[in-house]
Amino acid sequence: MKYKGPVLLILIAIAIATLFLIPETKVYKEIASVDQPAPDFEYADSTGKIWKLADLKGKVVLVNFWATWCATCKAEMPQKELLYRKMEGRPFQMLGMLFRDDPDNLPDYFKQNKVSFPTLISPDNDSAKRFGITGVPETFIIDKDGVVREKLVGPQEWNSEESLAIIEKYL
Repeated sequence: MKYKGPVLLILIAIAIATLFLIPETKVYKEIASVDQPAPDFEYADSTGKIWKLADLKGKVVLVNFWATWCATCKAEMPQKELLYRKMEGRPFQMLGMLFRDDPDNLPDYFKQNKVSFPTLISPDNDSAKRFGITGVPETFIIDKDGVVREKLVGPQEWNSEESLAIIEKYL
């Protein structure tokens, strides 16, 4: 019983120290949802070029979250490449967004897989948090005014008539 006071003080000190040592969690006011403005972003791609969503107004933007370790992402990559090529010259921009992956994996991945569209690097997966990503692949189609129009979870057949029709209706 005579140790009750010091033990309580130690527990309180530990609780206070824990509060100061826990990393600060960012709270995002905007998480991407259909029919709402897309969260604006500014990230460098794998070559160092800076991409700002705001600069892409007037284009339909397809943002695809993927990873080099993701088997379904790898399986759909040739389809995305075909779509990207098919849409050249149109008011359309495809952007890959690396998810929970080391950017140092990209050069080897690009040697083994044809990827012509930009792959953006989001430090600390900030973009995934802002878009509310639950896994990969996950894709958002943003219209010319910067509004999220489609959220597609899982792999897609990007070169199919259905996928083209989804994009075409926003062009």
